[in-house]
Parts: sequence; C-alpha cells; structure tokens
Amino acid sequence: MTRVPAELKYSKSHEWVRLDGDIATVGITDHAQRELTALAYVELPAVGRRFQAGDPCAVVESVKAASDVYSPISGEVIEIHATLPENAGWVNSDPYGEGWFFRLKASDAAEVAALLDATAYRALIGES
Repeated sequence: MTRVPAELKYSKSHEWVRLDGDIATVGITDHAQRELTALAYVELPAVGRRFQAGDPCAVVESVKAASDVYSPISGEVIEIHATLPENAGWVNSDPYGEGWFFRLKASDAAEVAALLDATAYRALIGES
C-alpha cells in the first residue's frame, strides 16, 4: 500500500507539501516515485526562483522516463536539498523525509488549503 501521511497536503500532479508557518517543504509522493521506479537524476530549481502553482519547477529521471515536477503552490524557493541530485535514490527510499526537493516561502495560504488532504489523495490514486 502506498504511504500517504495524514499531516501532508497533496497536488493532483503527485507532489506533497509540508507547511511550517509560511514555509512549504515540497517533494514527490510515494505513488509518484513508485510509478517512476529507480530515480537516476533530479534537477532542482535555483534558490530565489519564483513559481506560480502548477509551474514546472524540477525534473526527475528514472530508467523508465523523465518527468516534470510542478510547484504545488505559488512562492519563492528559499532552500534546495543540495545533496539530493547526488542521492536521487533517497526519493525512492524516503520520499517524505530525505527525499524532499525544496522549500518555498508560500505567497498565498489559500492555495495550500485548496490542495488535497490524505483521504482525497488516496481516492485520486485509487486507494480509497
């Protein structure tokens, strides 16, 4: 069964968000990493970049495919997980921990409220 932590919010494009005040940590879900299988490459955005919700902001590549990662909310990148590109396998082994991608300073709290909760995300991926 896919891990879907209850304390996180989720996008329909399979990113997760952990909010701490107005700082959002972002990664891809367990479901997404399982679909991609063994990740070989992660490209992260530059610190200082601004994104609108839904903008492509990172890239992941596996032996199967390359996929864009989309910003689940609007904001400015304030930190990236600098060692992740050399350790892409962390996304597979620990997508909600060591496999995080970047942190954004959220610019619109209402966008976070509009994301899916764990129950809605489970329904989206067919595990309700």
